[in-house]
Amino acid sequence: MSGAESHADSSPSPLRGIRVVEFTHMVMGPAVGAILVELGAEVIKVEPVGGDATRQLLGSGAGYFSMYNRNKRSVCLNLKDPRGLELAQQLAASADVVVENFRAGTMDKLGLGYEALAAANPRLIYCSEKGFLSGPYEHRTALDEVAQMMGGLAYMTGPPGRPLRAGSSVIDVTGGMFGVIGILAALEQRHRTGRGQKVASSLFETTVYLVGQHMAQKAVTGQAARPMPVRISAWAIYDVFETQDGEQVFVGVVSDSLWQRFCAAFELAELGADPRYATNSQRVTARDTLLPQVRALFGTFTKADLVARLERTGLPFAPIGKPEDLFDDPHLLASGGLGDVTLEDGTPTKLPLLPIELDGHRPTQGGQLPRPGEHTREVLESLGLSAEGIELLAETRVIQ
Repeated sequence: MSGAESHADSSPSPLRGIRVVEFTHMVMGPAVGAILVELGAEVIKVEPVGGDATRQLLGSGAGYFSMYNRNKRSVCLNLKDPRGLELAQQLAASADVVVENFRAGTMDKLGLGYEALAAANPRLIYCSEKGFLSGPYEHRTALDEVAQMMGGLAYMTGPPGRPLRAGSSVIDVTGGMFGVIGILAALEQRHRTGRGQKVASSLFETTVYLVGQHMAQKAVTGQAARPMPVRISAWAIYDVFETQDGEQVFVGVVSDSLWQRFCAAFELAELGADPRYATNSQRVTARDTLLPQVRALFGTFTKADLVARLERTGLPFAPIGKPEDLFDDPHLLASGGLGDVTLEDGTPTKLPLLPIELDGHRPTQGGQLPRPGEHTREVLESLGLSAEGIELLAETRVIQ
C-alpha cells in the first residue's frame, strides 16, 4: 500500500510499502511504531487536535516523545467529531497495520476496534498494546511500574523488602517489541492466507516472561530466587569494584579459562596455581576469602589503568556509566549507533538507533520529529479528499 517514499534509499527498509496507522500515546504503543518506521514502514501517528499530550510531559517523561516518535507522519484529528472519526476509519481502511494502546474498550466505543475495522479491511493487522492479555485482569489499568511490581521484577531488582522498578521503561519498550514480533508474524501469515488478524501484547505478561528465568530457577532447584542485591552469584568474581580514584568497574570471571587469563593478566601466578581455586564451584565456595583480595588488587588501579588492563584480557568488564555519558561513547560514535535528531524546540542532539544491523547497516530513516498535524493535509489528500474539503475541516477544528 502507501509507502514512505521520502525514506533514504541507502538505509535498510525491509518494510517499505507497509502503511501503519497508530492511535497511541506515552511509550508502549509508540515504541511499536518507532521500530516499524525505522525498518522502513510508513507510520502515521494520529494525534488529537493540539497534539499528543506526551509531547508536554516533564521530568522523567520529557524524553518519551523524542525517543519514540521520530520519522513518523503526524495527522491531527478530532475523534469526538463524527467527521474526524470517519476520517480515522478511512485512514484505517488504507492501512496494513493499526496499532493502539488505549484503555480496554476505548477503541471499540469509538468504532475503531478490530471487528469494525477488519470488516472494512480484511487484510488489516490490528495490534493492541495492553496492560494484561485475556483473562481475569484484562480490564485493569496498568502502567510499566504496575507490571514490574506485580510481575516480580521490582522484587528481584531491589534489596529485600524494598521493591525497586528498573531504571528505564523496560516493560513498556519490551512489550512494544513483542507487539512488533506479533505484527511481523501476522504479516508473514497474511502472505499465505491473504487475511489479517488481531495481535496483542501486554505489560504484565511481558514482565512474567522476563522473570521466567527466576521461575525456572525455583522449579530446578526447589529454592526461590532471592532479590538480585542479595542473590547467591553463580560466579565468585562477578561484582562492582572500586578503583583508586573512586570510580567503579564491573568485572566478571565466568569460566575456568577466564580465571587463568585473569590471574595471568594481573600477575597472580600463585593464586592461579592454588588448587583451592581451580574450578568455578571451588571459587564460589571460597568467595568470602577470594573477593577481598580482588577488591584490594583493583583498589590499586585508577579506572583508566584498570580498564586498559582488562581490555587486553578478554574478560567481561564494564565501567559504570550513566545515560548522559553515552552521547560521547567512542564505540557508539564510531559505529553509528546514535542518530542525529532535531528536537521540537530546534535543538540538535543524538539518540539511539535500533540495536540491530541489517546487511551490515544500522536501519534508520533519519531523525525528524513531526510537528502536530504536520502531515494531515497530504495524508488526507492521499485518501482522495479535495483541498477545499480539507480547508473546511481545518476551519472547523476537525483536523489540524
